[in-house]
Amino acid sequence: MTTLVTGGAGYVGGFAVRALRAAGEDVVVLDNLSTGHAETVPDGVPLLITDLRDATAVRAALAGVRVSAVLHFAASAYVGESVANPRKYWENNVVATANLLGALLEGGGAPPPVVFSSTCSLYGDAGGAPLGEDLRPAPVNPYARTKLAIERMLEDYDAAYGLRSFRLRYFNAAGAASDGTLGERHDPEPHLIPLAIGAVLRGPPLRVFGCDWPTPDGTCVRDYVHVEDLADAHVAAVAALRRGHAGGALNLGTGRGSSVRDVVAAVERASGRRVPVLEAPRREGDPAALAAAPGRAADVLGWRPSRSSLDAIVGTAWRWHASRG
Repeated sequence: MTTLVTGGAGYVGGFAVRALRAAGEDVVVLDNLSTGHAETVPDGVPLLITDLRDATAVRAALAGVRVSAVLHFAASAYVGESVANPRKYWENNVVATANLLGALLEGGGAPPPVVFSSTCSLYGDAGGAPLGEDLRPAPVNPYARTKLAIERMLEDYDAAYGLRSFRLRYFNAAGAASDGTLGERHDPEPHLIPLAIGAVLRGPPLRVFGCDWPTPDGTCVRDYVHVEDLADAHVAAVAALRRGHAGGALNLGTGRGSSVRDVVAAVERASGRRVPVLEAPRREGDPAALAAAPGRAADVLGWRPSRSSLDAIVGTAWRWHASRG
């Protein structure tokens, strides 16, 4: 049984590939390497270098693969960029997903189940209370709107073609491998924890976008979950779909919110150094606070994040980044 991982040369996808292999799965990665790294893919795992926006190329790449399940990570995922260039996001995310699903349906018979990398951003600015899956989506940026569109597409395909799917709504993926062999590296880097670490290691100062949000310390609040915990959730989701579960939307978070100032303090504890900070105006498209109500994932998948305290996340990230200079 071969699990196809789109975007498996990227950050969360790379950790999911490792977790699937540890669970005894045969894995094939499909990635265009626009933001991923070929060396992230473990030895022995086939890498199909293919752009999902090219429907013909996708069909050709998958023609010889007997796919039993799909983990779909491939996407553009920068909020600020999506505001400036929404066309890129509708093409890279929505059009690409339609091409992928079309290729999966061409084989005839029941299509393989899909685990989709979605986002908590589709809840919009819903206030500081933990967010449950039944909350009506209200996305405030193009990135989140494309993720919601894909969720709706999957629901329609589930109903019409029997394509069962889990839509896993990540809160903030963060951290690095416990053994120090894999971590987060984007270019440009948009995420707070590596940016704060980078400010310590080499500068420039960390820009804090808004210190006047309606939160306890005035900075944005997010629910950080360790990337290895996220990878475990994907393995559990594949197993549940193979057992016949109908799928659905699930939050992946801890239920605990940490502010930007909390993260800065955690980096200072891990590094023993001060994080240089530069206060900046609010950034368009940012909600003030996002934290999960994670109970449904625990009930459905038996998933409970065990590595996701803020200090544990930041500690693994610091060790990985510091080892790379």
